[in-house]
Amino acid sequence: MNKITLFIIVLISSNCFSQKVQKDFQLSKILDETSGLEIVDDLFITQNDSGNDPVIYYMDFKGKIVNQRKITGFENNDWEDLAVDDQFIYIADMGNNYDTRKNLSIIKIPKKLDSNDTFESINFKYPEQSDFSYKRLSEFDAEALISIENNLLIFTKNRAKKISDLYILPKTKGEYDAKKIGSLNTKSIVTGGDFNSELNLLALTSTISFDEYYMLIIKNFSLSVKNDYEIDMYEIPIGKTQVEAIKIIDENTFWITSEDESSSSSARLMKIKL
Repeated sequence: MNKITLFIIVLISSNCFSQKVQKDFQLSKILDETSGLEIVDDLFITQNDSGNDPVIYYMDFKGKIVNQRKITGFENNDWEDLAVDDQFIYIADMGNNYDTRKNLSIIKIPKKLDSNDTFESINFKYPEQSDFSYKRLSEFDAEALISIENNLLIFTKNRAKKISDLYILPKTKGEYDAKKIGSLNTKSIVTGGDFNSELNLLALTSTISFDEYYMLIIKNFSLSVKNDYEIDMYEIPIGKTQVEAIKIIDENTFWITSEDESSSSSARLMKIKL
């Protein structure tokens, strides 16, 4: 694993400017709990979260399902995000709403579809967690995963402090203690994430009270020391919903998905312009 130096991000600014929804597509009821978003071979991929089938869904750019891929040998305990690199897709089975789980993992699967696919598991724990009793204000839940350099980086959903602790893992199968490398003072709880290495741009989704959701944008993000990152916070202008996935297109353009909030609505795929 690369040598990582601790960094803490402490500055946040709020923006409610001209962000607009450019495109808005309803998703199939199959995707009512969409909780991750990536692009592979010019298609979106997504998955549902806890208790659903262990399946990745491939969609066109209007949100129509064109293929699906069952991840055999694994359960969907609580799949909360997706990340990709040149060769692999990483499924974050790390939802931990009440700090009770002891079977956290990242599932590593080849990008290329093949009938002889083999899937690997990167199992991990948080060494700082010793208490697994039920807590409503959890500290070791996580819903955002990115691929950065040769590492996977987890952003926790810390309800107790409304911050996000950062934990790093290697991309090879095995059993690991996730290494804490810093914290983001997000002033909200993080629900999804993406990183663009060409732009050095980090985008997170978050919420404060589960009524409105936000995009948190951090420029020039890296794993090196920096104490003065500015976090730009943009309200997602779509009303009450549940956003848990984001994909960066450029510095000002992002795709997000939101879960179905009621029996009379549908999950949505939306293109947001800042």
